[in-house]
Amino acid sequence: MSAFSDMTSVSRRGFLQGTGGLVFTFAVGGGASDSAAQGAAGRLNAYVTINPNGAITIMMPAPEMGQGVNTTLPLIVAEELDADWSKVTVQQAPVAAAYNHPVFRAQYQVASLTTRGYWMPLRTAGAQARRVLIDAAAQRWGVPASELATEPSTVVHAASGRRLTYGEIAGFAQVPATLPEIKPEELKPVDRFRLLGKNVGRIDIADKSTGKQVYAIDIQVPDMLYGTVAWAPVRDSKPTSFNRDEIKAQRGIVDAVALDEGIGIVGRTVEDVFAARRKLKAVWSNAPGSKVDSAKEAQEYLTHLRDPNRKGVVVREAGDASAAIAGAARMMTGEYTSDYVYHAQMEPMCCTASVTPAGVEVWAGTQWPTKSVEEAAKAAGVTPDKVKFHTLQMGGGYGRRAFVEYVPDAVLLSKAVGKPVKMILSREDDVRNARMRPLTAQKIDVGLDASGKIVGWRHRLAAEPVTDYLYDKARLEAQKGNDIIVVAGADVPFYDVPAFVTDHVYEARGVRVAAWRGIGAGYTNFAVEGMIDELALQAGKDPLEYRMALLKDARAKKVIERVAQLSEWGRRREGRALGIAFNKLGLPPVGFSMTGTVAEISLNRASGEIRVHNLWCVADVGLPLQPDNTAAQIEGSLVFSVSAALKEQITLKNGEVQQSNYHDYPVLRMSEAPDIKVEILGSGPVPLPVGELSIGGTAPAIAGAFFALTGKRLRDLPMSPERVKKALA
Repeated sequence: MSAFSDMTSVSRRGFLQGTGGLVFTFAVGGGASDSAAQGAAGRLNAYVTINPNGAITIMMPAPEMGQGVNTTLPLIVAEELDADWSKVTVQQAPVAAAYNHPVFRAQYQVASLTTRGYWMPLRTAGAQARRVLIDAAAQRWGVPASELATEPSTVVHAASGRRLTYGEIAGFAQVPATLPEIKPEELKPVDRFRLLGKNVGRIDIADKSTGKQVYAIDIQVPDMLYGTVAWAPVRDSKPTSFNRDEIKAQRGIVDAVALDEGIGIVGRTVEDVFAARRKLKAVWSNAPGSKVDSAKEAQEYLTHLRDPNRKGVVVREAGDASAAIAGAARMMTGEYTSDYVYHAQMEPMCCTASVTPAGVEVWAGTQWPTKSVEEAAKAAGVTPDKVKFHTLQMGGGYGRRAFVEYVPDAVLLSKAVGKPVKMILSREDDVRNARMRPLTAQKIDVGLDASGKIVGWRHRLAAEPVTDYLYDKARLEAQKGNDIIVVAGADVPFYDVPAFVTDHVYEARGVRVAAWRGIGAGYTNFAVEGMIDELALQAGKDPLEYRMALLKDARAKKVIERVAQLSEWGRRREGRALGIAFNKLGLPPVGFSMTGTVAEISLNRASGEIRVHNLWCVADVGLPLQPDNTAAQIEGSLVFSVSAALKEQITLKNGEVQQSNYHDYPVLRMSEAPDIKVEILGSGPVPLPVGELSIGGTAPAIAGAFFALTGKRLRDLPMSPERVKKALA
């Protein structure tokens, strides 16, 4: 966890005077070498540029996929810089070590850690730039810097009434060789923020609303061809033969090539390429995953979890839970399963690449620009410095674009035909190629004393590991087998549980698995909160009352208490019922954000369809930097999680995905979306994770409401009509 300490520091770098203005360069990751930072500076890879006309450019270090960090991160710099926001232009940073995320040591965006990770480095960067401007003005006026203050984009000497704009200072300032050190206590107090904590509009809304926003799928370059890749239907399978001559003979097709795990087709139009793709006949090598049948997996997993001799990797532990349960007066057990889930992002995988003797140029939307550059270089057979990478906004990420295979695919196709190629997967190939949230089974044993108090909690989880597939086995080994992606949320730190243990039983089946929005919380918290509901029932208590008594954290109690008030928890509804759930997101070094969620549902008993009419969610996010945008992110993830809870399911037969598009992988439609009310609470001076925060509370709240309505438990995700009717029977 040592990397998290870097979130509070910034390496001081050279402060360079650029042509026609000031260019401030910072390395925020704590891991970038001096040479890397200076190389970035040579490419004008700067965080802050101030021109003599007063215009300010702030670089945005992270990729944007809809959560608004392209506004939030520059606002952090602008706040400490005391910039006039109307004079600020935001520019996407290039891929360079100077912009690495402090935790991931790369430009990489996952786990709702973007804002939290860059928080202190970017504040310090803005404060350093402001200090240099003040020092330059003090030298010009011959007064102590301590007598100067700033107003938006202006340095002021109150005693003499003199003022200099940042643009004026940029015209004469002599830059120091080393930036001044800024101590945390010298940063602007939160209660003096002008921009943060206010509802500053997102910078991309106008372009998105008018269709001007450029995504990877929109890119056009001269002489460009189109391509697609038919990946092997099973992970680690490879093409052994295919009807290449027939494919090349199709209208508009330029070439068809065998890749490591797929077959690429290049042609003159998208239509030609997709038509040829439909005629592809390929033979694929055998792979371990070709034996997978998802209809059988959950029960196999549960059998493994029930076997006390089948040991898993212990990933969470406090006290001696096994001994506590063994000595308990009574034990309760709950078993839960969840199916594979596809990310269902609107923009399919796509990338444009151009390979020339001079190097490689790539246009893509990705959650991992650093890895994309590395993979593009490897595919082209060049060094990373020969790759020019354009980071574009993503048309949805949710963890899917943490895999970057579409980048080397595009590069390989361009290299094969000697022209720029835009590689696009059809929706059907995007689904068949899905990197999925793993199928899981969970077993929770809770030991109770004679009075019904919890004395021990054991959470067993069976799932295919994700970390070794997304990264490599060395990463998983370095984490001592703790697959954080899979087990996230499988603990109870805020409940009064004196001893608990969580172990992960590996199910290495050879399936393409991935982090999916909320990572583990979509299923782990379903099990945890489902078990809390069952404990409340055996205690003869209302689910709200039981949670309030069991929660030991004041912030956690507050979100539950407040969401109960918003939803009018005690009011009976004719033909409807309520369920409630607590959820948290974060890690101890980062801090935890929290939600309380209430779902109001009705049930069509004939069809088995659950309808969610209302969702109330109260979120404690620490310091809300953009309250309206924070609420919007939570609203979006609530809809996302309702869809996954009720509808979304990938099935595998002989290792192959059986779904192909939205007609057989249904997602929540607008007409089915519930009314949503979100309330944001602040509880401290630091922003906490937001983007995935509300994913974990929705499914257990719906399941709790279903029990309140029917007296029956739903323990499997999704809560499909077939499963509902089975439970009712």
